[in-house]
Amino acid sequence: MRYFIKLAYNGSPFVGWQMQPNGISVQSELQRVFSMLLKEEIEITGCGRTDAGVHAACFYAHFDFQKEWNSANLKRLLFKVNALLPKEIALFSIFPVADDAHARFSAIDRTYKYYISYEKDPFSYQTSWRQFEPLDLDLMNQGAQILLQTSDFTSFSKLHTDVNNNFCQVTVAHWFYENNKLVFEITANRFLRNMVRAIVGTLMLLGKNKITLDQFKQIILDKNRSKAGTSVPAHALFLENVRYPFLN
Repeated sequence: MRYFIKLAYNGSPFVGWQMQPNGISVQSELQRVFSMLLKEEIEITGCGRTDAGVHAACFYAHFDFQKEWNSANLKRLLFKVNALLPKEIALFSIFPVADDAHARFSAIDRTYKYYISYEKDPFSYQTSWRQFEPLDLDLMNQGAQILLQTSDFTSFSKLHTDVNNNFCQVTVAHWFYENNKLVFEITANRFLRNMVRAIVGTLMLLGKNKITLDQFKQIILDKNRSKAGTSVPAHALFLENVRYPFLN
């Protein structure tokens, strides 16, 4: 049987989603707890690979287990797992899916949000990036719209990754204000390593009038990471949503 997990996590203390030899990851914590409770080695597959410090307001993963549980048993398992996981990880549900459902490859699209604050806030400094100079929101939104007509995102990809190509289909990209924060939201069918943080850093060059729209277009056409802006800090980035054809 294959089971999906819906969860959220604060990425601050982790080296990212994926297991790493140099620290504790979200994946390693889940596998540790599930293996302990189910008394066999459980491998957890995630819907993506968030970098160190990146958060997830909505994240899906799957695992296989030979036993078929009813809803009552799944609720008990959910309670036990949450009790043993660190406080930065919270599971919302565990539910059965088709054997060919895949947390990563079955996803239709993913949505990320990046949060920027202009005010000193003792309660959100770990989840937003404070800025001190004004940004041209209209110009940044013009740049964001260019991403909708872009297919090759090599200029915004971390170098030497293990992907076959750098093609992505972006369907949403815009800046807006939400709860006194400036937010960048982007949705795509797939994301490259470091892609969102590199895009935000480059769009902010637009917002600070350090590059023009034509230069932003040329950065994309050059397909050269060194031409784009610096990647913004990870702590203000959230994986906001993941969509599947079999989930509402």
